[in-house]
Amino acid sequence: MASSSGSSDELWRWDAVDLADAIRAKRISSREATLSALGRLDAVNPKLNAVALPLRDAALAAADAADAAVARGDAPGPLHGVPVTMKENVDHAGLPTTNGIVAFAEMVAAEDSPPVANWKAAGAVIIGRTNTPGLSSRWDTVNPLRGRTRNPWSPARVPGGSSGGAAAAVAAGIGALAHGNDYCGSIRHPAHCCGVAGIRPSFGRVPAYNPSTVGERPPTAQLMSVQGPLARRVRDLRLGLAAMARRDPRDPWWVPAPLEGPPPPRPIRVALCAAPRDMPTHPAIADAVRRAGAALADSGYAVEEVEPPSIAAVEAVWRKIVVGDTRRHQYPLALRVGDPDLIRSMELWFAVAPEVDHETYLAALAERTKHIRDWSLFLERYPLIVAPVSGAPPFEPGFDLGDMAATAALLGAQTLLNIVPALGLPAVSVPAGVMEAADAPMGLPLGAQIIAARFREDLALDAAEVVEARCAMPTPIDPVW
Repeated sequence: MASSSGSSDELWRWDAVDLADAIRAKRISSREATLSALGRLDAVNPKLNAVALPLRDAALAAADAADAAVARGDAPGPLHGVPVTMKENVDHAGLPTTNGIVAFAEMVAAEDSPPVANWKAAGAVIIGRTNTPGLSSRWDTVNPLRGRTRNPWSPARVPGGSSGGAAAAVAAGIGALAHGNDYCGSIRHPAHCCGVAGIRPSFGRVPAYNPSTVGERPPTAQLMSVQGPLARRVRDLRLGLAAMARRDPRDPWWVPAPLEGPPPPRPIRVALCAAPRDMPTHPAIADAVRRAGAALADSGYAVEEVEPPSIAAVEAVWRKIVVGDTRRHQYPLALRVGDPDLIRSMELWFAVAPEVDHETYLAALAERTKHIRDWSLFLERYPLIVAPVSGAPPFEPGFDLGDMAATAALLGAQTLLNIVPALGLPAVSVPAGVMEAADAPMGLPLGAQIIAARFREDLALDAAEVVEARCAMPTPIDPVW
């Protein structure tokens, strides 16, 4: 936790909760907090390339408006005056929604998407737009328009994707909160790679819609893609999620579910799955997951080594429907916009997940319901599952551009990352330790994934705070090169 004492030029180190409290109490101003965050951006972003579009003038204007509201005695929102970042794949009025694509560089949004609108309504000050891979469709954040985002722990490792800019920014102190989105792990994987916390909310929890989009998204994107926050501390995830979850009538999938559910029977049972069957898992990651389980056991949770149901079967469904939608929808667009590495990575997916016909696609989409039911019943017995985020430590650049064997191994390591969206469940990625690596002087961060039943983010966040207390990270960190 950041201390609420110290000079104003160190405010970039503070957590969102501390900043919001201090601004409300007039101990600091939003302008001071914003200037500090912008100063940190100027200092480290040239190395990281995490923020693709700084918004200095607009941020300072918003900060001054926040301070004026405090002076008038207006009721502040939960993020009043807090510096944050938004990912460059959601509409922000007056700014381009590039999604990492050269051809979209001038595609200026006319109105705000729900995540932007909701954080603005909560009082947040948006200091920049974070980088994303082309079409937000890789686990590496690099594109021909904005270039490569680097991991602050090691320039020889990727920051994850697709919210790699968001994770790298918040890990290095550029903003107290970062917006991301997660279709196939795009919040949880960058959090794992950059040593921060991130939550993939339940499907239906946070409204989403890009007014600039022509036509509707493919079925799996409609059913699996969600918006959520990344932060250095779990308590900031709570704050960011609550603010982001406000209703927006433009999203018909939004559900008015309470942010806290009824308390489950005690002790809360936890299914620990450190090295899932049929999922290659690095020993250091398995150890980190077991460390997370031990922290929960020491805090009174009933932790058992149990394998969740049908991981391989759900992954097979995921390959049919998600890779099928990628082939039919994103791939033709990738060919038109001309990102060679994005095209190469997609074609490797297609090589290891052969095309399915329409009937097979529809059958897999229907089968998905069976697996959701099975996991729902499992989560009745075990309200939490603790498992790897990814089976691999942060990858080296180019990891997804090799050959079929490398791609098959990659998809195997990302199995749990992929199937959680297919099941529509919430999951928190929380740091659970570091591993030694020659290219990372401070080590490489490793995350544990805490999965809960639909709309029980509260239980996953509670458990994540316990793990965080045992496995505290030194973030914000200076880039190590």
